[in-house]
Amino acid sequence: MQVDLLAGTGHRPLAIPRPQSTILVFDSGLGGLTVLGRTTRACPGADIVYAADDAGFPYGRLGEEALVARVTGVMERLVARFHPDLVVIACNTASTLVLPALRARFAIPFVGTVPAIKPAAAATRSGLISVLATPGTVARDYTRELIGTYAARHAVTLVGATRLAGLAEQALKGERVDDAVLAAEIAPCFVEAAGRRTDVVTLSCTHYPLLLERMKRLAPWPVEWIDPAPAVARRVADLLPAAREPGLPGRDATAVFTGGDTLTGPLRIALAGYGLAQVVVDPMPLEN
Repeated sequence: MQVDLLAGTGHRPLAIPRPQSTILVFDSGLGGLTVLGRTTRACPGADIVYAADDAGFPYGRLGEEALVARVTGVMERLVARFHPDLVVIACNTASTLVLPALRARFAIPFVGTVPAIKPAAAATRSGLISVLATPGTVARDYTRELIGTYAARHAVTLVGATRLAGLAEQALKGERVDDAVLAAEIAPCFVEAAGRRTDVVTLSCTHYPLLLERMKRLAPWPVEWIDPAPAVARRVADLLPAAREPGLPGRDATAVFTGGDTLTGPLRIALAGYGLAQVVVDPMPLEN
């Protein structure tokens, strides 16, 4: 006798959940949170890990060889721990130097963050552009090559702000940042020449959008501020198309710090606002 075990029941094929992609967003400190926010919105079907190499912050104090060695070493540990499908280097200072070494070492995609010279050249009407960056990014041949390729017909002012990234970190930690100090940091961006004024400023450090509203208020005249984070998020979504669609409820997003000395109460609250419910410290001291 045969027995139909499915008699009287409905039947549908077994749905196997699609594994979620893991995206690692990496920065020397907290500036990459501006990229993280955009990436989270563009890729709701991905698990996100945010890694801050705060033990090495700021990267501008490191020589080029030391910076390549530091980022590569930290990335070795992060990749082994989290097995990301894609890594965003949400740091202009590192991206303009370290990406070739990372791509040679790891068989996963790396998306960098570099000065937005091309969109700035397309947006300017006065022909006066300012690149607001760290001194390390300003000094890179890569930055000058971007200018030569995309903005050779324009007057480009390179502004290597020495304190601005640190001020952004202070603000996010709930510490006071004086308007006069902030205004002095951005003042060299605003150039007047032959009846023309700077009309586009690229935010060529991911920390700087954290202070954007204050910079707009303190600017001597209105300009277009270009934040590369939306373009970076679109590139990530293009490389991980499955991550564009909402997936299964994922793990709580995790923030990893290599030092952790600056993890104040206000900063933990700010991290939670970016969806980073778990905060862990994985000590990786900076070698002398």
